[in-house]
Amino acid sequence: MELTHSHELTWRKSSLSSAEGGNCVEVATNFPDLVAVRDSKDPSGPALAFTPAQWRSFIGRVNTGAFDA
Repeated sequence: MELTHSHELTWRKSSLSSAEGGNCVEVATNFPDLVAVRDSKDPSGPALAFTPAQWRSFIGRVNTGAFDA
């Protein structure tokens, strides 16, 4: 799904993002079949779109350390 500026997404910054900038993401979950993710430093840039099931799977893997270096 392509996200455009016409979508009325409500973005929230990750609670783990710092006030200094850095590696920050924002997530929009106000549509029932869509979870959107973008770089908070580039709000007019691209966003990734996931189904809620895909997003839960991704977050589950993050929480278990699957992507740790």
